[in-house]
Amino acid sequence: MDCASEDCSDNSQQPDSHKDQRVYFVPHRWWKDAQDSMPADFDKKKGIVFASFPSSSYAGPMKIINNIFNSDLVFSLRREEDSQHIHENGEVGVSGRDFALVSGDMWLQALKWHSDSKNVMKDDKGFSATDSDMSDVYPLQLRLSVQRETNSFGVRISKKDNAVELFKRACKMFSVDSEMLCIWDYSGQITFLMNDKNQVPVDRQRQSDQEIFLELQVYGLSDSIRCREGKKDEMANFSGSASLKMNGTIDSANSDCMHANSLTFSLGPGEAGSLGLTGLQNLGNTCFMNSSLQCLAHTPKLVDYFLEDYIREINHDNPLGMNGEIALAFGDLLRKLWAPGASPVAPRIFKSKLARFAPQFSGFNQHDSQELLAFLLDGLHEDLNRVKCKPYIEVKDGDGRPDKEVADEYWHNHLARNDSVIVDVCQGQYKSTLVCPVCRKVSVTFDPFMYLSLPLPSTTMRTMTITVVSGSGNEMSQLLPYTISVPKNGRFEDLTCALSIVCSLGADETLLVAEVYNNCIIRFLEDPTDSLSLIRDADKLVAYRFLKYNADAPLVVFINQRMEEQYVYGKLTPNWKAFGIPVVARLCNVTNGSDLCNLYLKWFHPFQKSIEEALENCVMSKKTEEVAEMEEVTTSSLGLNVNELDTPSDGGMEFYITDEKGTIKNSKILMNKPLAINGELRLLHVLVCWSEKQIKKYDTQLSSSLPEVFKSGFLAKRSQESVSLYKCLEAFLQEEPLGPEDMWYCPGCKKHRQASKKLDLWRLPEILVIHLKRFQYSRYLKNKLETYVDFPVDNLDLSAYISHGNGESFHYTLYAVSNHYGSMGGGHYTAFVHRGGDQWYDFDDSHVHPISKEKIKSSAAYVLFYRRNFEVFT
Repeated sequence: MDCASEDCSDNSQQPDSHKDQRVYFVPHRWWKDAQDSMPADFDKKKGIVFASFPSSSYAGPMKIINNIFNSDLVFSLRREEDSQHIHENGEVGVSGRDFALVSGDMWLQALKWHSDSKNVMKDDKGFSATDSDMSDVYPLQLRLSVQRETNSFGVRISKKDNAVELFKRACKMFSVDSEMLCIWDYSGQITFLMNDKNQVPVDRQRQSDQEIFLELQVYGLSDSIRCREGKKDEMANFSGSASLKMNGTIDSANSDCMHANSLTFSLGPGEAGSLGLTGLQNLGNTCFMNSSLQCLAHTPKLVDYFLEDYIREINHDNPLGMNGEIALAFGDLLRKLWAPGASPVAPRIFKSKLARFAPQFSGFNQHDSQELLAFLLDGLHEDLNRVKCKPYIEVKDGDGRPDKEVADEYWHNHLARNDSVIVDVCQGQYKSTLVCPVCRKVSVTFDPFMYLSLPLPSTTMRTMTITVVSGSGNEMSQLLPYTISVPKNGRFEDLTCALSIVCSLGADETLLVAEVYNNCIIRFLEDPTDSLSLIRDADKLVAYRFLKYNADAPLVVFINQRMEEQYVYGKLTPNWKAFGIPVVARLCNVTNGSDLCNLYLKWFHPFQKSIEEALENCVMSKKTEEVAEMEEVTTSSLGLNVNELDTPSDGGMEFYITDEKGTIKNSKILMNKPLAINGELRLLHVLVCWSEKQIKKYDTQLSSSLPEVFKSGFLAKRSQESVSLYKCLEAFLQEEPLGPEDMWYCPGCKKHRQASKKLDLWRLPEILVIHLKRFQYSRYLKNKLETYVDFPVDNLDLSAYISHGNGESFHYTLYAVSNHYGSMGGGHYTAFVHRGGDQWYDFDDSHVHPISKEKIKSSAAYVLFYRRNFEVFT
């Protein structure tokens, strides 16, 4: 590979023989801090950055055997020019995945600066590494395979070349499967090998025509972090001097934030993989805050940003911000968490700032970690907003323009007023479509989002039980309850559609749904646009099946009544009382009372014990009614007194014209007399009085009890539900009507309408935060859903959910989880954090310990943090 720059050619030269020709492998942050402190006229060499990618392109002679047994650590490195997603503009990563290769002289000079930063400008004569420094250096043997055709080279670290303990350390440092690492070559040795394969330095041994043996001196990456005695002010220098370096000076208003509670551990070298594994003390029900802070404190780009010169971007003039105090408090806390050798940190200063600007989090009550996260992300954005003066921008309507043009315009307008590291890393954009149900007006907007709040499917759907009654008298389908699932904010048409499917409604059939209360129909549900929220869980619904061909015929509602004796003022008094399900039928070919009786008895056919006997009673009733006159009798709403109405003396049934509540007897229907029905009548209510003899001939218990729409088993333990994260996302993106409390003002109708809303993902951020809506709130109840959400850990593929992806892939890897254990009233929050490979850690307040990857998924997962995987093309 040719060197394009002059710096590169300089670095390619072999060092002089009298100098230390060994190559030291150190944390990039450690080297960069020392290099930045050098005088301006100091010869600062430019580093050549190499990015890692998986081992598939390793071309060494052991490639086939290694792929079979997978015993060695193998990966590849490519120069920055060939990798599209390395730190932009030479940004220095500090989260433990960036390393530097320096020469012996460079290492000694950097060591001297870290040994005494106050004397960094002095002459380095007489300075030498101490025994303690040298004890932190250990060798690591690598085998390199140059691949000129791809401008890269393979790296293999073999067990046989290194001690077991050193090989384990190498596996931790160079794990590249889940997260890319960068190596910055300041020594020129690696670049030299890439440029001239035929010339091998004297301290390198060529093992074969394809492999070159290289030894690195690893420093600052040992297994343990030690607390040294006698230099307790060095850690303060790390926390304080780094801040001084960023801004030159710190005013008195910020000094407390930057220096208070500084750690007293020395900046001794420690394993980079252990940086950030620092707990947060629980100050009293602050586990919700600790959980969110740990997840943010391990977000790669945010770690790099807040360990760099972020103070210069603080916006003190933003009226929506907090004068930079939240950003300073968070940045100071993050630095303490990433300091080598740090003990558990007490976030008192951060909590005091939080309580000042967000009083809802003051005190020591338990709160929601997602609510804190939302406030913190928004607060950090406003404190770090690079836009000092926000321009006024009038939002333009789409006017039929292409979605891409409108979306880009919305995004450009958003960036004109909002520009911060939070926007760069965490914000995406979705498309929102509203449709008016009346005038069909369509409104399309493109709005930014900081996180996705995904509903669990059990919270977006509602389970309803409805009794379906057949009007045909078919014994097998007469009266059956069905349980359906409908959108919680759906309309009545959603209910009829779902019910039609489960009851196998024929193409020539239709449903008429009614609400029954006290054995009477109190209303029919006929408007398809009515909201399902009008139906309560305790309601009882009945759906009557009818054939469509006689849909124009009038309806008749039969209300059943029987005689019951009740104690009134200590006296046993008989009263009429309604029972059973009201019978609803079409008045087709019904001309007299006998036809009406047969229509009624036909419905009760499946319940009868002896239909022949019932018909005989009906004939006997006709004979006695021939001399009867039409009569009008009224009764109280609670029932009819036996003294006011005659009981069926012949043991049959008697029919009366009544009102919708069955409380008034207007006229008795005679079997041999024609029905006096007005031609414009669409609904007739008939009261049917049963004798005790008839009651015994029918099994009326089957029609006496109706199930409620939803019976809540509050004390019953429900089996744990399981749902895929993709199903949650689909529920979020599904079209649904707005709730009655979220009516949309339609510009076409000039009225508030319950419009249908559809969301689509348009842009996805680099860091995707997903909030699972586990907590339900209603007027009477607070509840937590323990649904197990099966979320991908290694590959969340959202490519199919992007409306405007241009074929680009969107794959994400999980790196942090905020968990909530327990119930609504209390519970406990923890955080899981990924540290490369299969290494996960459980952050439980001040306790930090490893956890197996298999335990990451649980019903306690509340907020998921994903980072996007960018493809590296080979």
